[in-house]
Amino acid sequence: MKKIILTLILAVIAVPAMAQDHSHSHDGWLKPIEAQFVCMVNNQSHGTPQIAVEVEGKTYYGCCPMCKAKLEKSSAIRTAIDPVSGNHVDKAEAVIGTGPDRTVYYFESEENLHSYASDPVTEHGSAGGMKSLMMEEGAHP
Repeated sequence: MKKIILTLILAVIAVPAMAQDHSHSHDGWLKPIEAQFVCMVNNQSHGTPQIAVEVEGKTYYGCCPMCKAKLEKSSAIRTAIDPVSGNHVDKAEAVIGTGPDRTVYYFESEENLHSYASDPVTEHGSAGGMKSLMMEEGAHP
């Protein structure tokens, strides 16, 4: 009986502590990433540097020859919409963040990245629409 009571007391103490730790982790779900580790066509992060593509004096990155060709030919592929400001951003000049599923997001500023990362609503996948928009623009999964 003492073991059961002790277990219940520990559980009551541990649960709020775990909830408190999680409530401070929202800023951690989206991490800044260097552009060279991003395929800017399929908007996914990678663990290795991607193929550099020079267009009009700016450097973009693709994961394969097909993505390289798309970046060279389509200006629409080279831009994204900042999910905080709603403004178009050039992917070569953007601040980039990557989520746990390797999806990347492009921002006008580090402030916008941190604002987006700290919003608990976006942590749970409201950016799926952005991923679908990019897929409609000709990206491959």
